[in-house]
Amino acid sequence: MTTERTGPPLQGGERETLRAYLDFHRATLAMKCEGLTEEQLRRQSMPPSTLSLLGLVRHMAEVERTWFRRVIDAEDIELVWSPTGDYQVAYDAREASATEAFEAWETEVAHARRIEESAASLDVTGYQKRWGEHVSLRLVMLHLIHEYARHNGHADFLREAIDGSVGA
Repeated sequence: MTTERTGPPLQGGERETLRAYLDFHRATLAMKCEGLTEEQLRRQSMPPSTLSLLGLVRHMAEVERTWFRRVIDAEDIELVWSPTGDYQVAYDAREASATEAFEAWETEVAHARRIEESAASLDVTGYQKRWGEHVSLRLVMLHLIHEYARHNGHADFLREAIDGSVGA
């Protein structure tokens, strides 16, 4: 499988640009994982940390699910890997299935895209329980871009440690 990654438009509107940057970062995470075995995807960065590429995929599935489905769409659903709402559970992928993790992530990305595309504007709001505040779709998209960018930096180091691959 080869991941297609398209750069954001140089002169697009706000929504188009946010959408493109988010998809660019989603594709970057997929590229960092491409061509690796399950064992390599589970390889931890530096014990006692459980950080791994597969853990990042699982974490980002939870992030997509939370911000788009739970916050913007107000769905009353649990996290994928933790019924108690512990976001740290997703990071521990020592026994995780790559197939299950990528399917969950892809499912949540598809839901996120549907929710964003059907929203009337970036000013649509949802309630973020942890903050006790209403937040706009604009903030959610920017937050996801930030979250992916930060974790893609981790993915760079993880991938380099696995097989020497650098860059994206």
